[in-house]
Amino acid sequence: MNIRVDWQASVALTGTVLKYLALTLLVPLVVAIVYREDILVFVTTIAITVTIGYLLERLDPDPDPDLQPREAMLFVAISWLAVGIIGAIPYLIAGYGTESTLRFPVNALFESMSGITTTGATVMGEISVDRHSHALMMWRQLTQWLGGMGIIVLMIAILPELAVNGAQLIRTESPGPELQKLTPKIAETARILWLVYFGFTILLIALLYGLHLVGLAPNMHFYNAVAHGFTTLPTGGFSPEANSIAAFSAIVQWVIIPFMVVAGTNFALFWYVLHGEPRRVVQNTEFRTYAGAIAVLIGILGALLYSGAAPALEALGGTTEGTTEPALRQAAFQIGSLMNSTGFATSDFAEWDTSAQIVILFAMFIGGSAGSTGGGIKVIRWLVVLKVARRELFTAAHPEAVRPVRLGGYIVDEDVIRGVLGFTLLYMLLFVFATVFIMLDSARVGYSLSVLEAISASIATIGNIGPGFGKLGPFGSYLDFPRSSKLLMIFLMWVGRLEIIPVLVVFTGAFWKR
Repeated sequence: MNIRVDWQASVALTGTVLKYLALTLLVPLVVAIVYREDILVFVTTIAITVTIGYLLERLDPDPDPDLQPREAMLFVAISWLAVGIIGAIPYLIAGYGTESTLRFPVNALFESMSGITTTGATVMGEISVDRHSHALMMWRQLTQWLGGMGIIVLMIAILPELAVNGAQLIRTESPGPELQKLTPKIAETARILWLVYFGFTILLIALLYGLHLVGLAPNMHFYNAVAHGFTTLPTGGFSPEANSIAAFSAIVQWVIIPFMVVAGTNFALFWYVLHGEPRRVVQNTEFRTYAGAIAVLIGILGALLYSGAAPALEALGGTTEGTTEPALRQAAFQIGSLMNSTGFATSDFAEWDTSAQIVILFAMFIGGSAGSTGGGIKVIRWLVVLKVARRELFTAAHPEAVRPVRLGGYIVDEDVIRGVLGFTLLYMLLFVFATVFIMLDSARVGYSLSVLEAISASIATIGNIGPGFGKLGPFGSYLDFPRSSKLLMIFLMWVGRLEIIPVLVVFTGAFWKR
């Protein structure tokens, strides 16, 4: 077989990514020094990361930055896998010789991949800074922030050599069917996206810590404010608190809700707002659909909670039955969290009535917007799928008609339509396969799992959502799944974050042949 792909260049550039990843490890190292915990863990991890990055770079000391499409896809796919593997090292070292569940490689890799892909599923078991160090928990939070806007987007923003082929790389990594180029230079576009992302993160941290300073959020101290700022904007959902956002006051929950909605919005729209074009936001078809879906789902779920669909809430902040503010707050928080794949929780929706759980499951399938940090299929794809279905019905009645698909006044290219339909089909096939595999694999080892739990495990990992139903609820864990199921879920998180095709294509023979 004649190999066409220049894999050495892709792997060498991955080494460069890892060397820069070592710089981000300085954040938990500083936390480790402040709290005098796990200093050696992060010093060792930094040394390992730099060494591996340097060795990979030696495979091609002078790689051509003008990567072809195949090399670009390979570079993005293996970079995310490599970062996930490196991210597991602190968990392994910290858990070595202890009773921590993270001392096992599969568990450590699961937690790391869940973090970097902003999934938020956990095998940590007891989640607390009393059980794990402040530094390790901050690394857990930071991995989600790094993965939110995209590792490769960040590299393009700071490395001039990657900007040569930046458009192809961002298109491969970014969620959604198309790249919206904001400026003539793609590196400048990458910097704009990261600055908007960084700005919203700082704003949320300031608001959360401000609530603490004025006495409205006693336990939202600076560490918690930073930790939750790092995982809200990337729609990650990790929290150093065992009860997630339920551990904080109602006003904290109300502050976080709009930021989760923002995180699921196309970040390019905020650039237009900053440049005096706010009309571009309300004129955007996807944003209007996204905002409308959130409003409708909040209304439906709020009505169900008001009528008594959440009897288990007494243990976490009081009942919602017959009370307007708690019902509205719980509905807005859960829809804002799960439709955007954030995964934060203020109550155990796994104990809600079936009707409320169906609304939540429906929200999980919708997803956020293209160009956001949200997971799932994405609103724009559902719009295209529905319009294509409508066109097929029309042309069935009028075979001679030629009717293009229009979105926001523009004709959608047939190549884009084919890509959207292909992605949606692959997504559904993977979802069904994973559900069946998880059910059979759990039965093989005698692990009791309902059909709904298997469905939620599948959609929660491939959609980068995190929590599911039953044992996998917002306060549950994936710890007890067999290792083979965990490995599958690690794969699902990886392919789900990179929108499936850039990863799956690497496993095809046609990708490597001339």
